[in-house]
Amino acid sequence: MTKVDVEDIKKEAAEETAAENEPSEDAKTEKPEDGTTGQDAEGEGDEGAAKDDDGESKSSEEDGDTRYLRLMADFQNYKKRVEKEKTDLYSYANEKLISEMLEVIDNFERALQQEGGGDGFKEGMEMIFKQFSGVLEKAGLAEIPALGEEFDPNFHNAVMKEETEEYESGKVSGVMQKGYTLNGKVIRPSMVKVAD
Repeated sequence: MTKVDVEDIKKEAAEETAAENEPSEDAKTEKPEDGTTGQDAEGEGDEGAAKDDDGESKSSEEDGDTRYLRLMADFQNYKKRVEKEKTDLYSYANEKLISEMLEVIDNFERALQQEGGGDGFKEGMEMIFKQFSGVLEKAGLAEIPALGEEFDPNFHNAVMKEETEEYESGKVSGVMQKGYTLNGKVIRPSMVKVAD
């Protein structure tokens, strides 16, 4: 075959494929006024729409992923907050009741310090006091150590200063009223004297 024959065959093949791809007479549209063919305008429009759809779908997927991650983070924070509130509720539910019982403890201690009455009576009172204190300790009540400790305004309420050689300056030299914590939270600070 000659070079001319090969070129003719290629032209015929191109014309056949063009004829197959060409729309039928019914499907042909009128030529728009701007000089472009209807097929060209539609092709560009379809191509542009495809590009827009891809861009929109990618951005909407990213927005959806971002929203999903934010919702998950919010939900995790909500769960942690609710769990902490529940723990606090269990830990401090008895705070008011125990705070009122502190006065009973104070009166018990005062009664035990008094002289008089039989030895059996005093022993019985001490046993009741120990049992009562044990129940409160199981509920999370703890006495704040004060005597001889460094003064700490978070745990101690200084009501007076006194000069003493027994304790260094800034140390608690006397306890006027015991302080207590409930599960680590101060519910009543110790009322103390501080060495000057």
